[in-house]
Amino acid sequence: MSRESKNVAVLLAGGVGSRVGLQIPKQLVKVAGRPVMEHTLGVLDHHPEVDEIIIMMAPGHLDAVHEILRSGEYVKVVAVLEGGPTRSETTLRAIRTLEGRDCKLLLHDAVRPLVSSRIISDCFRALDQFDAIDVAIPSADTIIEVGADGTISNIPPRSRLQRGQTPQAFRSTVLIDAYARAVEDPEFVATDDCSVVLKYLPDVPIGVVRGDERNMKITEPIDIYLVDKLFQLMEPRSPETRTDAEYRAALSGKTLVVFGGSYGIGADIATLAGDHGAHVEVFSRSTTGTHVESRRDVARAARTVTAKYPSVDFVVNCAGMLPRGDLVDATEEDIYSATAVNYLAPIIIAQEFHQALSASRGSLLLFTSSSYTRGRAGYSLYSSAKAATVNLTQALADEWAKDGVRVNCLNPERTATPMRTLAFGAEPASSLLASVDVARASLDTILSPATGQIVDLRKSEA
Repeated sequence: MSRESKNVAVLLAGGVGSRVGLQIPKQLVKVAGRPVMEHTLGVLDHHPEVDEIIIMMAPGHLDAVHEILRSGEYVKVVAVLEGGPTRSETTLRAIRTLEGRDCKLLLHDAVRPLVSSRIISDCFRALDQFDAIDVAIPSADTIIEVGADGTISNIPPRSRLQRGQTPQAFRSTVLIDAYARAVEDPEFVATDDCSVVLKYLPDVPIGVVRGDERNMKITEPIDIYLVDKLFQLMEPRSPETRTDAEYRAALSGKTLVVFGGSYGIGADIATLAGDHGAHVEVFSRSTTGTHVESRRDVARAARTVTAKYPSVDFVVNCAGMLPRGDLVDATEEDIYSATAVNYLAPIIIAQEFHQALSASRGSLLLFTSSSYTRGRAGYSLYSSAKAATVNLTQALADEWAKDGVRVNCLNPERTATPMRTLAFGAEPASSLLASVDVARASLDTILSPATGQIVDLRKSEA
């Protein structure tokens, strides 16, 4: 591919986010274990049609971007530049680096981390028909126009109104031409790039690509909370699946520790990883006498593995118990054993393996359940522990990011396991996930570069 024909993405991170009310720019606020802009950068960098990325960062915060890039994960970034005092000045600085190049150019707000690959692909494809592209969604609300006196002056028909998002995409020569004319206008003001083309190149049609409600922009303090929840709940969020050859390349010679691996999901994870060349050590109450709620037992397991192998690359905790019944009927033993196994155990495992995972820049995988989103009658001990595990995952991902350790949590829906059968009896196989499918998704997750993710795994409707 020639240099001129490459698809270039510009990540617009030049704002300071004064409305969010934080001490750092909103694009550096962490959600789901990473700065907002790193999530957005990841979508662009991993997209197969994006060839180069230019990052426009808020003045005084370029070091934060270089820290993100130090991992070497984002290989398509070709420049990190200081943004300007306005959105249009930031864009102008970016396109000045493209003088003389005719490429497909995509500009996206760093504070829209939930942009989909579909939108990006649609934008590049639409540039084969149009020279400028906007992304928009229909307005669900009636839009009113308010006059200077504070009263309604016009109510445009809602059917013709849409709400603009980003990315916006252009043939680079068109946007460069539009800005060349705009800077000659002493009254030039613009809040987005399509408006520049619309005003200064009125004969250039601007196509529209369908956006997505989840492609929201972080502007107000509540938006941070909403985006964090969307990261937890958006569907589907299954990790990328791999071929057998890719599993072998990623796992061969690596060391995987599985707690609760004597049967069910844990046993399938151990078997799959071992079949693809990993060194697998399994610890469970029934096979090795390991009680995951016992620090002494977990510490002994850690010493055993570190003495046997040069590194510990992955740790998975599948151990759990499913107590049922009303809380008022629970005995002291029920309360302490359920809390110890379902919540204290992940904490102990994390503490005891932190040093080894830091040395390998490895991955820790925990498990939650759909009951974490809403406590259910009869499952108070279980669902509250699973909610705590989600928060533990996100907190550890944040704490351990500096050590290069990834921490994620898998949330499979109802799965055919002995623990479930014991609790609920026989159920139609067609209504349950297969344990081996959950195991494969577990391997995909520990191999993923993501951290702080709650990966929902649902049975296909097909």
